[in-house]
Amino acid sequence: MALGLESPAPPIKVENWLRGQPLTSFQPGNVYIVEFWATWCAPCVAALSDLVQLQEEYRDSGVEVVGIAAGERAQTAEEARSKLDAWLTEKVPNLNYRVGLDYTREMDKLWMDSSFSVGIPTSFVVDRDGHIAFIGSPTELEEVLPKILTGSWRISDEAKAADAERIAKGERAMPIFAKLTPAVKAQDWAKALSVVEEAVAVLPDDVNFRVLHADLLLHKMHDLQAGLPVMRQLVRDAINKKSAVWMAEAMRQLFDPANDNSHLPQAERFAMGNELSEHILAVTPPQRGDAPKFLSYPAVAQYYYESGNKDRAIELIEVTLKSLDGPAPIPDDMKQRVMLELVQTLANYKGEKACYGSVCATPQPGVPQSTKAQAPEERR
Repeated sequence: MALGLESPAPPIKVENWLRGQPLTSFQPGNVYIVEFWATWCAPCVAALSDLVQLQEEYRDSGVEVVGIAAGERAQTAEEARSKLDAWLTEKVPNLNYRVGLDYTREMDKLWMDSSFSVGIPTSFVVDRDGHIAFIGSPTELEEVLPKILTGSWRISDEAKAADAERIAKGERAMPIFAKLTPAVKAQDWAKALSVVEEAVAVLPDDVNFRVLHADLLLHKMHDLQAGLPVMRQLVRDAINKKSAVWMAEAMRQLFDPANDNSHLPQAERFAMGNELSEHILAVTPPQRGDAPKFLSYPAVAQYYYESGNKDRAIELIEVTLKSLDGPAPIPDDMKQRVMLELVQTLANYKGEKACYGSVCATPQPGVPQSTKAQAPEERR
């Protein structure tokens, strides 16, 4: 039976506690938020700061946050522990809750696998009586947690319906991932397309499958007859959802220079780029510095550059560089990689040497402007 709403919470099996006192069991009367994350997962590390604030806000209500680093990439447990400890010290010095390292995957099996959770970050909320009250994205906690504390959420029809939908989605997604991963690794695009079309049919609101569908058709198979309608629908849905993630992913399909876009109908490509750019900048305006811009702005800058508005393109890359030093923590290796790419792009746009801090680059004529930034990674 799947782990879900009303299920008794699985045990905490963590040998290495990096912050806070070890937690061996859930104490009756307290509410626990068990957060699965990793340093390589951009949405995960962005959520850490939000959880610090949430812990501070709800501490007097008996809420305890527990971070579980269960997917850290390292050769040994000791290497993972050392890496995490240094990262937390630098990036989240004001951390005010427990963090444990699970290198054995025991916690993953007990919590993530048994609940059909296929990606991180994932939050589990354990109610005052030791039962699961919520499983989902940490972005939903602000709305759901007050209802959990009053006892009204777990018994609500809304909660039951949401959890049933989550489990059904997970049950459908897990076998799809099992078939998709080997097909992509083998570059068997026909097989991958078949699997992705199956996934989109049952999970139409999964942005990862929707974007992969467009990418396979447009950039792997060059099937414009099938790919352009898929791309148009992706753009429409992204704008209707007002989702920065959806719009950024759609924009990269059109203006990521790592792709060969020469075969795309340019008039339509630029029309979609114009519409997406306006909406992306409305959702995450340049003057708002509370989140890094590297997931969405580089492709928008590329659109402006190719459109002939070089000054606007340069401005957006400079804003993106400044956002890397903003309040949201970014893993050092990711930050360095993105910074190098952005500075190179800036030099290419300007046609002269460009620097940001100690990082400098000179123009590389004939080399596509490197605006590609890594999207949030899945756990699997």
